Amino acid sequence: MTDASTTTGLLQAARERLAGSPRERLGEWTQGRRILGIGRAPRIVPVTEAWHVGTLLIGDDRVFATGEVLRARQDAIRGYTAEAQRARFERAGAAFRGGFAEGEVLHVGWTEMDAAAVDRGERSGILSLVNGAPHVAWSTTGPARPLAAYLDDMLSLR
Repeated sequence: MTDASTTTGLLQAARERLAGSPRERLGEWTQGRRILGIGRAPRIVPVTEAWHVGTLLIGDDRVFATGEVLRARQDAIRGYTAEAQRARFERAGAAFRGGFAEGEVLHVGWTEMDAAAVDRGERSGILSLVNGAPHVAWSTTGPARPLAAYLDDMLSLR
């Protein structure tokens, strides 16, 4: 039985509700190994998986704040109308080179948070205690709302 008034308890209850739902993989940048002195292109490799719940990524025993969401794409020669578009396609290609399937959704730039620290009264990323109740914010500078209500809202959409 989990304590529904704590951050860890609320996240555990969310995991139980999410059981059987599809997860998305999280990736990290890695520098390619040098082969015969020639460097390979950097890539994004899978490191773990989690349920994507709004601004949170809820893993089996960890919780993360979302970063950038990408869809892996095979490298191809394309014309770009904007530098940002070119950079995004390069990141999608790095994910494909790193082992993500064509078209697979992945997360990079995520931040791991410490739910136990929040329960002790510390702030961890977008999670905090406000008047003794766990809260979540859309960003580190945004307003916070009660985590219990946030999870209920987000999970009711599934």
